Amino acid sequence: MKNLIRNSFTWHAGPPAWGPAVVAGLGCALPLVLGLFTAHSGFLWASAGAFQAAQANPLHRFGMLRMLLLTGLGFWAASHPLLSLGIFAAFGLLLAWLQRFGSEAGKLGIGLSICLCLGQGQFGIGNLHNPYAVAMLFILGGLWVMLLAFGLRGLHGLRMWPYMPRFLAILKVLKRHAQRLPRQQWRLHALACMLAFAASGLIVNLAGLSRGYWLTLTVITTLQLEFQGSLVRALQASLASLAAAGLLIVFGHSLQSPPTMVITLLVLVILSRALQANHYGLFVLQTSLCFVLLAESLAQDWHLAEVRLLNALIGVALSLTVALLVHGLRLRLNKPSKAADNSRQPL
Repeated sequence: MKNLIRNSFTWHAGPPAWGPAVVAGLGCALPLVLGLFTAHSGFLWASAGAFQAAQANPLHRFGMLRMLLLTGLGFWAASHPLLSLGIFAAFGLLLAWLQRFGSEAGKLGIGLSICLCLGQGQFGIGNLHNPYAVAMLFILGGLWVMLLAFGLRGLHGLRMWPYMPRFLAILKVLKRHAQRLPRQQWRLHALACMLAFAASGLIVNLAGLSRGYWLTLTVITTLQLEFQGSLVRALQASLASLAAAGLLIVFGHSLQSPPTMVITLLVLVILSRALQANHYGLFVLQTSLCFVLLAESLAQDWHLAEVRLLNALIGVALSLTVALLVHGLRLRLNKPSKAADNSRQPL
């Protein structure tokens, strides 16, 4: 907790990035305004794609393939419980594997997971039910932001494609970082991610929960590698996620006006991109809040606050249950090693 408070004072390194923040604001503004005038939920996917493409690190917006696959994949997974179970378990493992290579790779993993959660949670809501159309709108939003970014770089006389480190150099750094992590710790974390994420996707599908991404996003915000071995840290993360969900629910319930929500959201998007968090946990919280507001910006059912709060409570209960199970397994695995150490000590 002390490290989290200390990192909150160094939220963003360097001066605010107002140029990219304007690109992110304009990229999300066009789809949201079109959604206000047409009342079509498809523009929400374009705004989500625009926000994802406006992230700071190229690793976080890694290609259009994730946008094409994951949003449509979430729609596809929502059609059958076994598909939800298998796909969410696979992406829980992928999230744990990327977190093994450091915080920047973990931020890529959280972006992948959020796209999957939104795809499943928005299934059956609104007037767009084709996963291929959803994926295409997501891509169009990203392409719109890319054009804005190229225009901004052209106005400042910069080259169209910024310099990037060599791919092999990135792989060497990631491999060196992964070798410093004990294998047993990562395996237990991977097991926790698979169990929690798969169970959350299955519960949303079997129970037919409306806006199930409130549950799944609450779960993935607590799946952090640095929390392994500490039930207190897991409890703190769960309570922080629940508090953030409660604040969002109160905020949306008090407004209940899509135009006011869109204006407020655009201000938050600009500030979020200008002051993007460096710490992994703060980045996850910041990104999740923005994605939830983007998905809920045109919602007309904010009076059903208990549905969203119930989903968040189920997510917190599921995260704590998996954390307790993995903690018990860790203690059981450490008992033989402690017994062997005690037997080697001289009498």
